[in-house]
Amino acid sequence: MGKNYQSEKIDASALAVPETVSVALGDIVEDMREGLLALAVGTGLQVMASMMEADVAALAGPKGRHDPDRSAVRHGYGAGSVTLGGRRVPISRPRVRTVDGCAELPVPAYELFSSTEVLGRMAMERMLAGLSTRRYRVGLEPVGTRTEQTATATSKSAVSRRFVEATETALAELLAADLFHLDLVALMVDGVHFGEHTCVVALGIDIEGTKHPLSLVEGSTENATLVTELIVGLRERGLDVTRPILAVLDGSKALRRAVLDVFDHPVIQRCQLHKIRNVQDRLPQRLRSVVTARMRRAYHADSAVAAEADLSALATELDRTHPGAAASLREGMAETLTVLRLGLPPTLARTLRSTNCVESMIEICRDHSRNVKRWRDGQMALRWCAAGMVEAGKQFRRVNGHLHLKSLRDTLNRNTETVGATHHDETSKAA
Repeated sequence: MGKNYQSEKIDASALAVPETVSVALGDIVEDMREGLLALAVGTGLQVMASMMEADVAALAGPKGRHDPDRSAVRHGYGAGSVTLGGRRVPISRPRVRTVDGCAELPVPAYELFSSTEVLGRMAMERMLAGLSTRRYRVGLEPVGTRTEQTATATSKSAVSRRFVEATETALAELLAADLFHLDLVALMVDGVHFGEHTCVVALGIDIEGTKHPLSLVEGSTENATLVTELIVGLRERGLDVTRPILAVLDGSKALRRAVLDVFDHPVIQRCQLHKIRNVQDRLPQRLRSVVTARMRRAYHADSAVAAEADLSALATELDRTHPGAAASLREGMAETLTVLRLGLPPTLARTLRSTNCVESMIEICRDHSRNVKRWRDGQMALRWCAAGMVEAGKQFRRVNGHLHLKSLRDTLNRNTETVGATHHDETSKAA
């Protein structure tokens, strides 16, 4: 018998499930008055007790019958507890020992029902939904007064500990996920602030149009070192950075520099919505709607050439009265028109012309953490952000225009070949 016999994972199929179970109605009369759920809980506890007795019989043989070849014996009962609807409920559990008495054997049914894994999951789900640790008990299902009075593990500190453990697990799994199998066509990177801490997050869109939360790092600002660390981490986890990829960014120079440094053939698309906001911030209120309408019309032009002509004309008009807005409009203009230059269909262009996909994920992270009043440290920000990203991943749908992603991959490949050929010709002429 090994020393880790109690920690070995129990296979549910190994449980000795009795064919019939007798329920003592007298013991659940009080539960019947409190409703169907309380009745089901009372009955379920009796069924669980029958399952544990069946497991004991499977290990030690039928009670009262001598078996000289048996390998285990009954050892009375001891105090135990099982997980029930986000709480721990005390029960009396049967005990079994080896014939020589040197070790105690696990009872499969008890090991299964006493697992605390579901407690952490329920704590995380409820806190991410906005329920505070103080009100955790209010969010639990009613299981009957008698059961509720003896329940434990619902205190503020117990729930907080379980939430920290669950979010640490979510963070570790997110940062350790293997990315080797992902065939990404587009990458979006953006930052989210939690108090004084900034988390830079990455979202990938694969060839089938599925969105994948990829990773995150924490720092004080979106600097080049921080973003490079994020993207290098993706490469070290198996992400193929040699394929052409469309990187949709908000205009941060740090993000752009990191993408160009790590990926072999990135194609940059500057977020058009961010560009509109940047120009608006340099205009008086009376001009914002007019300039915004003209920029939007330009971004929906039939070609990149036409769009660039319209935007350049607008910048020329703004030069004399609002030079700051004109300079902002010209800065990175070509990269805001990448989706037009690539000839993407309108449905897919609508998805990739802005960073809305990653901002939607960020908004879910913010919404889940809205009750946090004090951010103690960067690790806390990482845990909450990672838990929000995981929850957002459960809500994702395939992007609009996903049927055109394969043609986008072909376009990116051709674009890379063209750029490579041009660079080779220029090098040859210089030589």
